[in-house]
Amino acid sequence: MKCHYEMLGVKRDAGDDELKKSYRKLALKWHPDKNLDNAEEAAEHFKLIQAAYDVLSDPQERAWYDNHREALLKGGISGDYEDDSIDLLQYFTVTCYSGFGDDDKGFYTVYRNLFESLVKEEMEHRKVEDEEEEEEFPPFGDSQSDYDTVVHVFYGYWQSFCTRKNFAWKEEYDTRQASNRWEKRAMEKENKKTREKARKERNELVRQLVSFVRKRDRRVQAHRKLMEEQNAEKIKKVEEMRRQQRLNQAKLAEEYKEQSWAAMSELEKELQQIEAQYGEEFGDASESEDEELDTETQEKNDAEQADGDELTIDYYDDLYCPACDKSFKSDKAMKNHEKSKKHREMVALLRQQLEERMNLLAKGKKGGGKEKPKTVKSNTGAEEIPEELILHCVTCNTEFSTRNKLFDHLKTSGHATALSSSAPHSSTSKSKKDKKKNR
Repeated sequence: MKCHYEMLGVKRDAGDDELKKSYRKLALKWHPDKNLDNAEEAAEHFKLIQAAYDVLSDPQERAWYDNHREALLKGGISGDYEDDSIDLLQYFTVTCYSGFGDDDKGFYTVYRNLFESLVKEEMEHRKVEDEEEEEEFPPFGDSQSDYDTVVHVFYGYWQSFCTRKNFAWKEEYDTRQASNRWEKRAMEKENKKTREKARKERNELVRQLVSFVRKRDRRVQAHRKLMEEQNAEKIKKVEEMRRQQRLNQAKLAEEYKEQSWAAMSELEKELQQIEAQYGEEFGDASESEDEELDTETQEKNDAEQADGDELTIDYYDDLYCPACDKSFKSDKAMKNHEKSKKHREMVALLRQQLEERMNLLAKGKKGGGKEKPKTVKSNTGAEEIPEELILHCVTCNTEFSTRNKLFDHLKTSGHATALSSSAPHSSTSKSKKDKKKNR
């Protein structure tokens, strides 16, 4: 069977006008009445021209012919067709080539010729709309071909190969023989499944062949070895950089420790200087520490005696301060304590409380009179201190059970400053009143 397009002498994308013009021209040429000398041959040729025009002039007949053209040209769709595609199975063995050179039996020559044949086969089955845009198939190359520009491009294309063959000769049913459209659709559906299955098998076979060739390609092996060496070198450099970073971090940490110790030593020196200055101003530092220890001991004793009877002051040692309720080990410590700001504030507070208590007692004599509170005179002769007082804050009138609690309250609330500044003022105002009375 000859191709209908070849019989009419037109291209596969020819239009209706071109088909009609060519048909009329050939019909006049091969009409039997115009060829009396060779009437039989002319009549046979005229029938083929007329059959070709009948098929191509009908859109449905032409579409079916285009889809089954290869099958019809190679034996028809009745089962007599024999596929003349290249047998790829014979290339899945190392016996098909000899060595890896560029000679006729070499690896690169054998497979280069094979893929060139596959390209020609695919070009024969391309569709009419693909003829204008001719696809480029990357070449296989030879043993000296560059990997990036030739080898990599070739395997990148053929590893995802898709054939252009439609495998219409694999169809089981002739849709032209359908009795109705439902039967025709069922035939087309089954034929489509058959074609898709054949195309899938062909694609997988070609891709497997490409993987077989790539695995044995010395160019790919050389490139893989080069990449492994480069990766090993990169890993080595990265490890060296990490090791250097760890060393630098360890060095920085060591320097930071030295700086921190140096800073701590400087701080210790400054603290010692500050302690020395306070020691010169308020007393020996060691004695101050002893004073703090005595304070803690006294607080513990007060806590243990909280549930006992009322505390009475019967005896005061020479080294005991009744205002602050503290004992000292030496005369020097006692004198330094009496000069301290803490002691002076406490004495001023007690003096103010005593004056207020005296005023209250003086006003209450009209109601029968009350005894004055007992006072204890300090061994130094500096001030007289009441023996029994209600300990409370003059500013906020909060009462406390011990002097230590009162003093802690004064320090935290800031009421001690107000008292210390107001105490002299109260005594001065009182002296002015006495002077007025004397006048």
